[in-house]
Amino acid sequence: MLHAMPAQHRGELDPDIARLLQLRDATDAPPVQTMTPTEARAWADRMFGPPERAWSVPHIEDRSIPGPDDDLRVRLYHPAPGRTRPLVIFFHGGGWVLSSVDSYDAVARRLCLEADAAVVSVEYRLAPEHPFPAAPDDAIAATRHILDHAAAFGGDPGRVAVAGDSAGGHLAAVAALGVRDHPGAALALQYLVYPIADDDVTRESMRANGTGRVLETAGMTWFWQLFCPDAKDREDWRARPLHAASLRDLPPALVTLAAHDPLFDEGLAYARRLEDAGVQTTVRIARDLIHGYVSLEDASPRCHARTSEDHRTFAALLHGHG
Repeated sequence: MLHAMPAQHRGELDPDIARLLQLRDATDAPPVQTMTPTEARAWADRMFGPPERAWSVPHIEDRSIPGPDDDLRVRLYHPAPGRTRPLVIFFHGGGWVLSSVDSYDAVARRLCLEADAAVVSVEYRLAPEHPFPAAPDDAIAATRHILDHAAAFGGDPGRVAVAGDSAGGHLAAVAALGVRDHPGAALALQYLVYPIADDDVTRESMRANGTGRVLETAGMTWFWQLFCPDAKDREDWRARPLHAASLRDLPPALVTLAAHDPLFDEGLAYARRLEDAGVQTTVRIARDLIHGYVSLEDASPRCHARTSEDHRTFAALLHGHG
């Protein structure tokens, strides 16, 4: 059961991450909420650049699939060309404003190899150019199409998962809800990495981790204003899946969280709602890490090791051994 108070989950911050944050503060880098979207995208590309490790995937291919408005670009990563593998539909993070399939290339490569699964990374539309509900609608449409054509991607139709981190975790959760009643193949698993689930910035983790982090509370407010500026639209479950009417009959979930993350409480609350709805839910909490640790493998050996541990747990569940 998931009913411990959030503060009990926090341990001492990883020393390498603490040094990274101190170095960032020493450079007087402007916070993301003071930037334009264009400036923020350039900053994110510098901050979360390609890792030093080379993740060599045997087969990588760009494709197009139908979207709700126009075709969507996707990138297929396959660890064993010509052989069927479980399939992961992946959505990158970045607050619905930043990043891309290209900037998340290394993350997708690593997931492909460590999960021994084909990965389809989806290039969904970004805000503010395409505000709500563009990104959620793209995620649902992409998931439905890939589910129906899993074999064409070298995937096993019976073992298809959605996955994503941060805003990508939000989109993965929304996609799982959006295809729940879709006729045909069903999702086998959802892998939600420190997901955005709500717009409430008054929770304890928002206060405790509100400043001095890569993601700060003011920055989260900035992302929400660009993604879904109309408060009325946020009543829609596609904006705030934590408030969906029902989470019953969703696929099993792996939810991985960082205790030094403003989003910790809402991620834990979403896991609790899944569990209360009867969804098999596994929660892993990195007591010493911050939001974004999946993309910080060069900054900290702990981030690298923790991501591998998370991926191994995901692989065991996806391959039916967990």
